[in-house]
Amino acid sequence: MPAEPPVKRTIAFFDGQNLFHSAKSAFGYTYPNYNVKVLAQSICAARGWQLDQVRFYTGVPDSSDNAMWNGFWAAKLLAMSRQGVWTFSRPLRYRNQTVKLPDGTLHAFLAAEEKGVDVRIALDVIRLAHRRDYDVALVFSQDQDLSEVAAEVRAISTEQERWIKMASAFPVSPAARNKRGINSTDWITIDRAAYDACLDPRDYRPKR
Repeated sequence: MPAEPPVKRTIAFFDGQNLFHSAKSAFGYTYPNYNVKVLAQSICAARGWQLDQVRFYTGVPDSSDNAMWNGFWAAKLLAMSRQGVWTFSRPLRYRNQTVKLPDGTLHAFLAAEEKGVDVRIALDVIRLAHRRDYDVALVFSQDQDLSEVAAEVRAISTEQERWIKMASAFPVSPAARNKRGINSTDWITIDRAAYDACLDPRDYRPKR
């Protein structure tokens, strides 16, 4: 088994929407109020890891569909990039959905779906492992689709004969619906105090 490196170079990968919905479920927050750079720094400092890069991924609604959230993400992504965070955004896709109401009638509505973000995260985790750019992939997500990436990272570790770790970080509380990290990764739970210590003081929602 490869020896652990004394300095563990870490890249943090944030699934923005997944982290927001986890924090909403665990802590009741109604908008993405995290500071991803500070949050990544906090997790790494507690474990003695060297944070080399922060990467953030999210879907963004079209301005014609939701001007408020479009404006929010435009401002927040710009602020992140000025902090040195690498950002990736992709427009949300829309499709018609139909649900059956309790009275038996059908209701059709337009649903937004985030497509391609998890694929981009997966590709980057694998690509940067092949390039030997990190020892620890710190993924802020509970998306089980990424469990296959963990298996690939282990295969790369074997091929390169070097120590690599993939960790899944996520908010937890008694109210959280999902208390599991990504399968086959190290789970790092974030409690309310730790999360609140990493809040972004700015609210990027456009003023009404």
